[in-house]
Amino acid sequence: MEKGLGKGDADDIPLLPRPAHVHLMGICGTGMASLAGMFHESGYRVTGSDQAIYPPMSYFLRDLGIRVIDGYRASNLDPVPDLVVVGNVIRQTNPEAVELERSGIPFTSMPGALNRYFIGNKTRIVVAGTHGKTTVSAMIAWVLYQEQRDPGFMIGGVPENFKRNYRLGGGPLFVIEGDEYDTAYFDKGPKLLHYNPQIAVITSCEFDHADIYSSVEGIKDQFRAFVKLVPSNGSLIAYRGDDRVLEITGDCDRPVQTYGTESVANWRGIKLDEGPEGIRALIMNDGQRVASGTLPVFGFHNVLNAVAAVAAAANVGIAPQRALDALGSFKGVKRRQEILGEESGILLIDDFAHHPTAVKVTCDAIHSRFSDRRLVAVFEPRTNTSRRAIFQELYVHAFLSADLIVLREPRDVAKIPGTERFSSERLAHDLRHLGKAAQAFADTDGLLEFLSKELRPGDVVLTMSNGSFDDVNSRLLASLKESGK
Repeated sequence: MEKGLGKGDADDIPLLPRPAHVHLMGICGTGMASLAGMFHESGYRVTGSDQAIYPPMSYFLRDLGIRVIDGYRASNLDPVPDLVVVGNVIRQTNPEAVELERSGIPFTSMPGALNRYFIGNKTRIVVAGTHGKTTVSAMIAWVLYQEQRDPGFMIGGVPENFKRNYRLGGGPLFVIEGDEYDTAYFDKGPKLLHYNPQIAVITSCEFDHADIYSSVEGIKDQFRAFVKLVPSNGSLIAYRGDDRVLEITGDCDRPVQTYGTESVANWRGIKLDEGPEGIRALIMNDGQRVASGTLPVFGFHNVLNAVAAVAAAANVGIAPQRALDALGSFKGVKRRQEILGEESGILLIDDFAHHPTAVKVTCDAIHSRFSDRRLVAVFEPRTNTSRRAIFQELYVHAFLSADLIVLREPRDVAKIPGTERFSSERLAHDLRHLGKAAQAFADTDGLLEFLSKELRPGDVVLTMSNGSFDDVNSRLLASLKESGK
Protein backbone atom coordinates (compact mmCIF):
# COMPACT_ATOMS: atom_id res chain seq x y z
CA MET A 1 0.00 0.00 0.00
CA GLU A 2 1.37 3.44 -0.88
CA LYS A 3 1.74 5.59 2.22
CA GLY A 4 1.44 9.35 2.53
CA LEU A 5 -0.56 12.08 4.19
CA GLY A 6 -3.97 10.67 4.91
CA LYS A 7 -3.55 7.79 2.48
CA GLY A 8 -2.84 4.84 4.71
CA ASP A 9 -4.90 2.93 7.21
CA ALA A 10 -7.53 4.49 9.46
CA ASP A 11 -5.02 5.76 12.02
CA ASP A 12 -3.33 7.92 9.36
CA ILE A 13 -6.53 9.86 8.67
CA PRO A 14 -7.36 12.98 10.67
CA LEU A 15 -10.40 12.59 12.92
CA LEU A 16 -12.17 15.85 12.21
CA PRO A 17 -14.64 17.60 14.50
CA ARG A 18 -18.14 18.36 13.26
CA PRO A 19 -19.07 20.25 11.11
CA ALA A 20 -15.81 19.87 9.16
CA HIS A 21 -16.07 19.78 5.35
CA VAL A 22 -15.74 16.34 3.71
CA HIS A 23 -15.63 16.08 -0.09
CA LEU A 24 -16.19 12.77 -1.91
CA MET A 25 -14.83 12.18 -5.42
CA GLY A 26 -17.02 9.67 -7.28
CA ILE A 27 -19.90 10.34 -4.91
CA CYS A 28 -22.63 8.69 -7.00
CA GLY A 29 -21.28 5.18 -6.58
CA THR A 30 -23.46 3.08 -4.28
CA GLY A 31 -20.89 2.82 -1.50
CA MET A 32 -19.68 6.40 -1.83
CA ALA A 33 -23.19 7.85 -1.75
CA SER A 34 -23.90 5.81 1.37
CA LEU A 35 -20.71 7.07 2.98
CA ALA A 36 -21.78 10.62 2.12
CA GLY A 37 -25.09 9.95 3.87
CA MET A 38 -23.27 8.67 6.96
CA PHE A 39 -21.10 11.78 7.14
CA HIS A 40 -24.18 13.97 6.62
CA GLU A 41 -26.15 12.22 9.38
CA SER A 42 -23.16 12.59 11.70
CA GLY A 43 -23.15 16.37 11.30
CA TYR A 44 -20.41 16.98 8.74
CA ARG A 45 -20.69 19.36 5.80
CA VAL A 46 -20.60 17.15 2.71
CA THR A 47 -20.00 17.88 -0.97
CA GLY A 48 -19.11 15.60 -3.85
CA SER A 49 -18.31 15.30 -7.51
CA ASP A 50 -19.01 12.74 -10.19
CA GLN A 51 -19.13 12.31 -13.95
CA ALA A 52 -22.54 12.10 -15.65
CA ILE A 53 -24.57 12.22 -12.45
CA TYR A 54 -27.25 9.55 -12.50
CA PRO A 55 -30.11 8.15 -10.40
CA PRO A 56 -30.94 6.56 -8.06
CA MET A 57 -28.02 7.81 -5.97
CA SER A 58 -28.28 11.32 -7.43
CA TYR A 59 -31.87 11.52 -6.10
CA PHE A 60 -30.77 10.11 -2.76
CA LEU A 61 -28.04 12.75 -2.40
CA ARG A 62 -30.35 15.53 -3.57
CA ASP A 63 -32.94 14.58 -0.98
CA LEU A 64 -30.28 14.76 1.73
CA GLY A 65 -29.35 18.25 0.57
CA ILE A 66 -25.81 17.23 -0.41
CA ARG A 67 -24.28 19.38 -3.15
CA VAL A 68 -23.04 17.28 -6.07
CA ILE A 69 -20.84 18.82 -8.76
CA ASP A 70 -21.13 17.41 -12.27
CA GLY A 71 -17.66 16.72 -13.65
CA TYR A 72 -14.17 16.62 -12.18
CA ARG A 73 -12.01 19.74 -12.08
CA ALA A 74 -9.41 21.36 -9.83
CA SER A 75 -11.84 24.12 -8.84
CA ASN A 76 -14.05 21.56 -7.12
CA LEU A 77 -11.56 21.67 -4.22
CA ASP A 78 -12.19 25.39 -3.66
CA PRO A 79 -13.12 26.13 -0.92
CA VAL A 80 -10.57 23.68 0.43
CA PRO A 81 -12.22 20.70 2.20
CA ASP A 82 -10.82 19.31 5.43
CA LEU A 83 -10.82 15.75 4.08
CA VAL A 84 -11.32 14.18 0.66
CA VAL A 85 -12.55 10.62 0.16
CA VAL A 86 -11.49 9.18 -3.20
CA GLY A 87 -13.72 6.57 -4.83
CA ASN A 88 -12.19 3.71 -6.78
CA VAL A 89 -13.57 5.06 -10.08
CA ILE A 90 -11.05 7.92 -9.84
CA ARG A 91 -7.79 7.55 -11.77
CA GLN A 92 -4.54 9.25 -10.81
CA THR A 93 -4.70 11.39 -13.97
CA ASN A 94 -8.14 12.76 -13.04
CA PRO A 95 -7.76 16.58 -12.89
CA GLU A 96 -9.34 16.69 -9.45
CA ALA A 97 -6.98 13.96 -8.22
CA VAL A 98 -3.98 15.84 -9.66
CA GLU A 99 -5.01 18.97 -7.75
CA LEU A 100 -5.64 16.89 -4.63
CA GLU A 101 -2.10 15.50 -4.70
CA ARG A 102 -0.64 18.95 -5.36
CA SER A 103 -2.60 20.68 -2.63
CA GLY A 104 -1.63 18.51 0.32
CA ILE A 105 -5.23 18.11 1.46
CA PRO A 106 -5.61 14.95 3.60
CA PHE A 107 -7.36 12.20 1.65
CA THR A 108 -8.30 8.57 1.98
CA SER A 109 -10.30 5.76 0.41
CA MET A 110 -13.86 4.72 1.19
CA PRO A 111 -12.74 1.84 3.48
CA GLY A 112 -10.28 4.17 5.22
CA ALA A 113 -13.00 6.71 5.99
CA LEU A 114 -15.48 4.00 7.00
CA ASN A 115 -13.00 2.49 9.45
CA ARG A 116 -11.90 5.78 10.94
CA TYR A 117 -15.24 7.51 11.35
CA PHE A 118 -17.94 4.87 11.61
CA ILE A 119 -16.58 1.45 12.62
CA GLY A 120 -13.72 2.20 14.98
CA ASN A 121 -13.50 -0.50 17.63
CA LYS A 122 -16.85 -2.12 16.84
CA THR A 123 -17.00 -5.86 16.25
CA ARG A 124 -16.99 -6.39 12.50
CA ILE A 125 -19.03 -9.04 10.71
CA VAL A 126 -17.65 -9.12 7.17
CA VAL A 127 -19.30 -11.08 4.37
CA ALA A 128 -17.17 -11.87 1.30
CA GLY A 129 -17.62 -14.01 -1.79
CA THR A 130 -18.39 -13.85 -5.49
CA HIS A 131 -22.11 -14.41 -4.97
CA GLY A 132 -24.66 -13.81 -2.24
CA LYS A 133 -22.71 -11.42 -0.04
CA THR A 134 -25.23 -8.58 -0.36
CA THR A 135 -28.19 -10.76 0.64
CA VAL A 136 -26.31 -12.48 3.47
CA SER A 137 -25.15 -9.12 4.82
CA ALA A 138 -28.70 -7.75 4.67
CA MET A 139 -30.06 -10.84 6.42
CA ILE A 140 -27.50 -10.59 9.24
CA ALA A 141 -28.23 -6.89 9.70
CA TRP A 142 -31.97 -7.56 9.92
CA VAL A 143 -31.54 -10.34 12.49
CA LEU A 144 -29.34 -8.09 14.63
CA TYR A 145 -31.83 -5.25 14.34
CA GLN A 146 -34.78 -7.46 15.26
CA GLU A 147 -32.82 -8.73 18.25
CA GLN A 148 -32.33 -5.16 19.53
CA ARG A 149 -28.57 -5.13 18.86
CA ASP A 150 -28.78 -1.71 17.13
CA PRO A 151 -26.26 -2.66 14.40
CA GLY A 152 -24.44 -0.40 12.02
CA PHE A 153 -23.92 -1.59 8.48
CA MET A 154 -22.83 -0.77 4.96
CA ILE A 155 -24.11 -3.09 2.25
CA GLY A 156 -23.73 -3.09 -1.54
CA GLY A 157 -27.50 -3.18 -2.14
CA VAL A 158 -30.53 -1.61 -0.50
CA PRO A 159 -32.29 -3.91 2.00
CA GLU A 160 -36.03 -3.38 1.69
CA ASN A 161 -36.45 -3.57 5.48
CA PHE A 162 -34.26 -0.49 5.96
CA LYS A 163 -34.86 1.37 2.67
CA ARG A 164 -31.17 2.34 2.55
CA ASN A 165 -27.91 0.48 2.42
CA TYR A 166 -26.23 1.98 5.47
CA ARG A 167 -26.98 2.53 9.14
CA LEU A 168 -24.85 4.28 11.75
CA GLY A 169 -26.08 2.12 14.64
CA GLY A 170 -25.37 2.67 18.30
CA GLY A 171 -24.57 -0.94 19.17
CA PRO A 172 -21.21 -2.74 19.24
CA LEU A 173 -21.68 -4.66 15.96
CA PHE A 174 -21.09 -3.50 12.38
CA VAL A 175 -21.95 -5.56 9.28
CA ILE A 176 -19.91 -4.95 6.14
CA GLU A 177 -20.05 -6.42 2.67
CA GLY A 178 -16.45 -7.26 1.82
CA ASP A 179 -15.80 -6.41 -1.82
CA GLU A 180 -12.85 -7.96 -3.68
CA TYR A 181 -12.71 -5.00 -6.10
CA ASP A 182 -9.82 -2.54 -5.73
CA THR A 183 -9.83 0.25 -3.14
CA ALA A 184 -8.46 3.37 -4.85
CA TYR A 185 -5.82 4.46 -7.38
CA PHE A 186 -3.33 4.76 -4.52
CA ASP A 187 -4.32 1.41 -3.00
CA LYS A 188 -4.90 -1.36 -5.54
CA GLY A 189 -5.65 -3.99 -2.92
CA PRO A 190 -9.27 -5.12 -2.45
CA LYS A 191 -11.60 -3.36 -0.02
CA LEU A 192 -12.24 -6.50 2.01
CA LEU A 193 -8.68 -6.49 3.33
CA HIS A 194 -9.34 -3.24 5.21
CA TYR A 195 -12.05 -4.48 7.52
CA ASN A 196 -10.35 -6.81 10.05
CA PRO A 197 -13.28 -9.17 10.66
CA GLN A 198 -14.10 -10.69 14.02
CA ILE A 199 -16.64 -12.84 12.20
CA ALA A 200 -15.99 -13.61 8.52
CA VAL A 201 -18.29 -15.32 6.03
CA ILE A 202 -17.12 -16.61 2.63
CA THR A 203 -20.03 -17.54 0.38
CA SER A 204 -18.27 -18.56 -2.84
CA CYS A 205 -15.22 -18.04 -5.02
CA GLU A 206 -15.37 -17.76 -8.80
CA PHE A 207 -13.59 -15.71 -11.42
CA ASP A 208 -14.88 -12.16 -11.81
CA HIS A 209 -13.57 -8.59 -12.19
CA ALA A 210 -11.55 -9.36 -15.30
CA ASP A 211 -10.23 -5.78 -15.37
CA ILE A 212 -8.52 -6.37 -12.00
CA TYR A 213 -7.67 -10.08 -11.90
CA SER A 214 -6.11 -12.21 -14.62
CA SER A 215 -7.41 -15.50 -13.20
CA VAL A 216 -9.34 -16.97 -10.31
CA GLU A 217 -6.02 -17.65 -8.58
CA GLY A 218 -5.63 -13.93 -7.94
CA ILE A 219 -9.02 -13.81 -6.26
CA LYS A 220 -8.19 -16.89 -4.18
CA ASP A 221 -5.03 -15.17 -2.98
CA GLN A 222 -7.03 -12.20 -1.74
CA PHE A 223 -9.50 -14.44 0.06
CA ARG A 224 -6.58 -16.27 1.68
CA ALA A 225 -5.28 -12.94 2.94
CA PHE A 226 -8.78 -12.10 4.18
CA VAL A 227 -8.98 -15.37 6.15
CA LYS A 228 -5.72 -14.54 7.88
CA LEU A 229 -7.26 -11.34 9.23
CA VAL A 230 -9.67 -13.31 11.42
CA PRO A 231 -8.21 -13.37 14.95
CA SER A 232 -7.68 -16.60 16.87
CA ASN A 233 -10.77 -15.85 18.97
CA GLY A 234 -12.83 -14.96 15.90
CA SER A 235 -15.17 -17.00 13.72
CA LEU A 236 -14.81 -18.10 10.11
CA ILE A 237 -17.95 -19.36 8.36
CA ALA A 238 -17.41 -20.95 4.93
CA TYR A 239 -19.66 -22.47 2.26
CA ARG A 240 -18.89 -26.16 1.99
CA GLY A 241 -20.38 -26.56 -1.50
CA ASP A 242 -17.57 -24.60 -3.19
CA ASP A 243 -14.28 -26.46 -3.60
CA ARG A 244 -12.34 -23.21 -3.92
CA VAL A 245 -13.72 -21.95 -0.63
CA LEU A 246 -12.69 -25.22 1.03
CA GLU A 247 -9.23 -24.87 -0.48
CA ILE A 248 -8.92 -21.28 0.79
CA THR A 249 -10.00 -22.15 4.32
CA GLY A 250 -8.61 -25.68 4.51
CA ASP A 251 -5.08 -24.77 5.52
CA CYS A 252 -5.86 -21.87 7.86
CA ASP A 253 -5.03 -22.13 11.56
CA ARG A 254 -8.46 -20.96 12.71
CA PRO A 255 -11.51 -23.14 13.38
CA VAL A 256 -13.86 -23.13 10.39
CA GLN A 257 -17.62 -23.53 10.61
CA THR A 258 -18.96 -24.82 7.30
CA TYR A 259 -22.48 -24.43 5.96
CA GLY A 260 -24.26 -26.07 3.07
CA THR A 261 -26.51 -29.00 2.21
CA GLU A 262 -24.18 -31.86 3.09
CA SER A 263 -24.74 -33.81 6.28
CA VAL A 264 -21.10 -33.18 7.23
CA ALA A 265 -21.56 -29.39 7.15
CA ASN A 266 -21.60 -27.79 10.61
CA TRP A 267 -24.63 -25.76 9.57
CA ARG A 268 -26.98 -27.55 7.21
CA GLY A 269 -29.98 -26.14 5.35
CA ILE A 270 -32.82 -28.39 4.22
CA LYS A 271 -35.66 -27.24 2.00
CA LEU A 272 -38.90 -28.85 3.17
CA ASP A 273 -41.27 -27.35 0.63
CA GLU A 274 -41.92 -24.20 -1.38
CA GLY A 275 -45.11 -22.24 -1.93
CA PRO A 276 -46.41 -18.74 -2.68
CA GLU A 277 -45.30 -17.53 0.76
CA GLY A 278 -41.72 -18.70 0.28
CA ILE A 279 -39.64 -21.68 1.34
CA ARG A 280 -40.19 -23.73 4.49
CA ALA A 281 -36.75 -24.72 5.71
CA LEU A 282 -35.03 -26.68 8.44
CA ILE A 283 -31.62 -25.75 9.83
CA MET A 284 -29.37 -28.23 11.60
CA ASN A 285 -26.20 -27.57 13.57
CA ASP A 286 -23.76 -30.44 14.04
CA GLY A 287 -26.54 -32.93 13.35
CA GLN A 288 -29.10 -31.36 15.67
CA ARG A 289 -32.31 -29.63 14.57
CA VAL A 290 -31.96 -26.04 15.77
CA ALA A 291 -34.49 -24.02 13.74
CA SER A 292 -37.36 -24.33 11.30
CA GLY A 293 -39.64 -21.84 9.65
CA THR A 294 -40.71 -20.15 6.42
CA LEU A 295 -38.39 -17.81 4.57
CA PRO A 296 -40.16 -15.27 2.34
CA VAL A 297 -37.62 -15.81 -0.44
CA PHE A 298 -37.36 -17.90 -3.59
CA GLY A 299 -34.61 -20.21 -4.76
CA PHE A 300 -32.61 -22.66 -2.69
CA HIS A 301 -29.57 -20.37 -2.90
CA ASN A 302 -31.49 -18.04 -0.59
CA VAL A 303 -31.95 -20.85 1.91
CA LEU A 304 -28.17 -21.18 1.95
CA ASN A 305 -27.87 -17.41 2.39
CA ALA A 306 -30.19 -17.67 5.38
CA VAL A 307 -28.15 -20.52 6.89
CA ALA A 308 -25.00 -18.37 6.65
CA ALA A 309 -26.83 -15.50 8.35
CA VAL A 310 -28.14 -17.76 11.13
CA ALA A 311 -24.63 -19.13 11.69
CA ALA A 312 -23.17 -15.62 11.92
CA ALA A 313 -25.91 -14.58 14.35
CA ALA A 314 -25.24 -17.64 16.52
CA ASN A 315 -21.65 -16.47 16.84
CA VAL A 316 -22.82 -13.29 18.58
CA GLY A 317 -25.12 -15.19 20.92
CA ILE A 318 -28.44 -15.21 19.04
CA ALA A 319 -30.29 -18.53 19.18
CA PRO A 320 -30.78 -20.07 15.70
CA GLN A 321 -34.56 -20.27 16.05
CA ARG A 322 -34.77 -16.58 16.99
CA ALA A 323 -32.57 -15.70 14.01
CA LEU A 324 -34.69 -17.73 11.61
CA ASP A 325 -37.87 -16.23 13.08
CA ALA A 326 -36.44 -12.76 12.43
CA LEU A 327 -35.80 -13.72 8.81
CA GLY A 328 -39.49 -14.56 8.50
CA SER A 329 -40.02 -10.80 8.05
CA PHE A 330 -37.02 -10.26 5.76
CA LYS A 331 -38.19 -8.31 2.70
CA GLY A 332 -35.20 -8.91 0.46
CA VAL A 333 -32.85 -6.52 -1.28
CA LYS A 334 -33.61 -4.13 -4.10
CA ARG A 335 -32.62 -5.55 -7.47
CA ARG A 336 -32.46 -9.06 -6.07
CA GLN A 337 -35.55 -10.83 -7.45
CA GLU A 338 -37.37 -7.53 -6.88
CA ILE A 339 -40.98 -7.58 -8.08
CA LEU A 340 -41.55 -4.23 -9.79
CA GLY A 341 -45.19 -4.62 -10.69
CA GLU A 342 -47.69 -6.29 -12.98
CA GLU A 343 -49.34 -4.72 -16.00
CA SER A 344 -51.90 -6.40 -18.24
CA GLY A 345 -51.11 -9.76 -16.65
CA ILE A 346 -47.37 -9.41 -17.30
CA LEU A 347 -45.17 -9.54 -14.18
CA LEU A 348 -41.86 -7.64 -14.12
CA ILE A 349 -38.99 -8.75 -11.88
CA ASP A 350 -35.58 -7.08 -11.68
CA ASP A 351 -32.30 -8.64 -10.59
CA PHE A 352 -28.64 -7.62 -10.36
CA ALA A 353 -27.42 -10.96 -11.74
CA HIS A 354 -24.55 -10.73 -14.22
CA HIS A 355 -22.14 -13.63 -13.58
CA PRO A 356 -23.38 -16.87 -15.26
CA THR A 357 -23.72 -18.64 -11.91
CA ALA A 358 -25.91 -15.82 -10.58
CA VAL A 359 -27.93 -15.73 -13.80
CA LYS A 360 -28.57 -19.48 -13.55
CA VAL A 361 -29.69 -19.55 -9.92
CA THR A 362 -31.88 -16.49 -10.48
CA CYS A 363 -33.57 -17.95 -13.58
CA ASP A 364 -34.01 -21.29 -11.80
CA ALA A 365 -35.53 -19.62 -8.75
CA ILE A 366 -38.04 -17.55 -10.73
CA HIS A 367 -38.92 -20.53 -12.92
CA SER A 368 -39.57 -22.62 -9.81
CA ARG A 369 -41.67 -19.91 -8.18
CA PHE A 370 -43.78 -19.24 -11.31
CA SER A 371 -43.66 -22.67 -12.92
CA ASP A 372 -47.05 -22.26 -14.59
CA ARG A 373 -46.06 -19.08 -16.45
CA ARG A 374 -43.73 -18.36 -19.38
CA LEU A 375 -40.40 -16.99 -18.19
CA VAL A 376 -38.87 -14.28 -20.40
CA ALA A 377 -35.25 -13.63 -19.37
CA VAL A 378 -33.85 -10.26 -20.49
CA PHE A 379 -30.11 -9.84 -20.03
CA GLU A 380 -27.51 -7.12 -20.51
CA PRO A 381 -23.81 -8.08 -20.24
CA ARG A 382 -22.47 -4.91 -18.64
CA THR A 383 -19.61 -5.78 -16.26
CA ASN A 384 -15.96 -5.76 -17.28
CA THR A 385 -16.06 -9.55 -17.11
CA SER A 386 -19.37 -10.23 -18.87
CA ARG A 387 -18.46 -7.93 -21.80
CA ARG A 388 -15.57 -10.28 -22.50
CA ALA A 389 -15.85 -13.77 -23.96
CA ILE A 390 -14.57 -15.43 -20.78
CA PHE A 391 -17.97 -16.96 -19.96
CA GLN A 392 -19.38 -17.14 -23.49
CA GLU A 393 -20.04 -20.89 -23.24
CA LEU A 394 -21.17 -20.91 -19.61
CA TYR A 395 -23.96 -18.42 -20.29
CA VAL A 396 -25.62 -20.96 -22.58
CA HIS A 397 -26.37 -23.21 -19.59
CA ALA A 398 -27.33 -20.27 -17.38
CA PHE A 399 -30.54 -19.55 -19.31
CA LEU A 400 -31.91 -23.05 -19.85
CA SER A 401 -34.80 -22.67 -17.37
CA ALA A 402 -36.11 -19.63 -19.28
CA ASP A 403 -38.63 -20.03 -22.11
CA LEU A 404 -37.59 -16.96 -24.09
CA ILE A 405 -34.22 -15.25 -23.81
CA VAL A 406 -33.79 -11.66 -24.99
CA LEU A 407 -30.25 -10.27 -25.04
CA ARG A 408 -28.61 -6.90 -25.55
CA GLU A 409 -25.19 -6.68 -27.12
CA PRO A 410 -22.55 -5.34 -24.72
CA ARG A 411 -21.76 -1.64 -24.88
CA ASP A 412 -18.47 0.25 -24.57
CA VAL A 413 -16.35 -2.55 -26.03
CA ALA A 414 -14.05 -0.44 -28.20
CA LYS A 415 -11.06 -1.09 -25.92
CA ILE A 416 -11.66 -4.85 -25.91
CA PRO A 417 -10.05 -6.71 -28.85
CA GLY A 418 -12.69 -8.10 -31.20
CA THR A 419 -11.74 -11.72 -30.58
CA GLU A 420 -12.09 -11.21 -26.81
CA ARG A 421 -15.56 -9.64 -26.85
CA PHE A 422 -18.67 -11.37 -25.63
CA SER A 423 -21.29 -11.85 -28.36
CA SER A 424 -24.98 -11.81 -27.49
CA GLU A 425 -25.79 -12.86 -31.04
CA ARG A 426 -23.59 -15.92 -30.70
CA LEU A 427 -25.23 -16.77 -27.37
CA ALA A 428 -28.69 -16.45 -28.94
CA HIS A 429 -27.56 -18.72 -31.79
CA ASP A 430 -26.24 -21.33 -29.34
CA LEU A 431 -29.46 -21.22 -27.33
CA ARG A 432 -31.58 -21.65 -30.47
CA HIS A 433 -29.41 -24.65 -31.35
CA LEU A 434 -30.56 -26.18 -28.04
CA GLY A 435 -34.18 -25.52 -28.93
CA LYS A 436 -34.61 -22.32 -26.96
CA ALA A 437 -36.31 -19.18 -28.30
CA ALA A 438 -33.64 -16.47 -28.16
CA GLN A 439 -33.03 -13.08 -29.79
CA ALA A 440 -30.18 -10.58 -29.57
CA PHE A 441 -30.38 -6.84 -30.21
CA ALA A 442 -27.76 -4.18 -30.83
CA ASP A 443 -29.45 -1.66 -28.55
CA THR A 444 -32.13 -1.32 -25.89
CA ASP A 445 -34.60 0.42 -28.20
CA GLY A 446 -34.75 -2.58 -30.53
CA LEU A 447 -35.02 -4.93 -27.56
CA LEU A 448 -37.96 -2.97 -26.12
CA GLU A 449 -39.75 -2.85 -29.46
CA PHE A 450 -39.48 -6.64 -29.70
CA LEU A 451 -40.75 -7.17 -26.16
CA SER A 452 -43.71 -4.84 -26.57
CA LYS A 453 -44.89 -6.98 -29.49
CA GLU A 454 -43.91 -10.39 -28.12
CA LEU A 455 -45.15 -10.29 -24.52
CA ARG A 456 -48.52 -11.71 -23.62
CA PRO A 457 -50.65 -11.99 -20.46
CA GLY A 458 -49.23 -14.55 -18.04
CA ASP A 459 -45.59 -13.85 -18.88
CA VAL A 460 -43.00 -13.25 -16.18
CA VAL A 461 -40.27 -10.89 -17.40
CA LEU A 462 -36.96 -11.17 -15.52
CA THR A 463 -34.49 -8.40 -16.36
CA MET A 464 -30.86 -8.87 -15.32
CA SER A 465 -28.10 -6.27 -15.38
CA ASN A 466 -25.69 -4.73 -12.89
CA GLY A 467 -26.45 -1.30 -14.34
CA SER A 468 -29.44 0.86 -15.18
CA PHE A 469 -30.07 -1.02 -18.48
CA ASP A 470 -31.29 2.27 -20.00
CA ASP A 471 -34.24 2.28 -17.56
CA VAL A 472 -35.65 -0.72 -19.42
CA ASN A 473 -38.15 -1.73 -16.75
CA SER A 474 -39.85 1.64 -16.41
CA ARG A 475 -39.98 2.01 -20.16
CA LEU A 476 -41.43 -1.46 -20.59
CA LEU A 477 -44.10 -0.84 -17.94
CA ALA A 478 -45.02 2.45 -19.62
CA SER A 479 -45.23 0.72 -23.02
CA LEU A 480 -47.50 -2.01 -21.62
CA LYS A 481 -49.79 0.57 -20.04
CA GLU A 482 -49.97 2.58 -23.24
CA SER A 483 -50.75 -0.43 -25.38
CA GLY A 484 -53.22 -1.84 -22.87
CA LYS A 485 -51.83 -5.24 -23.74
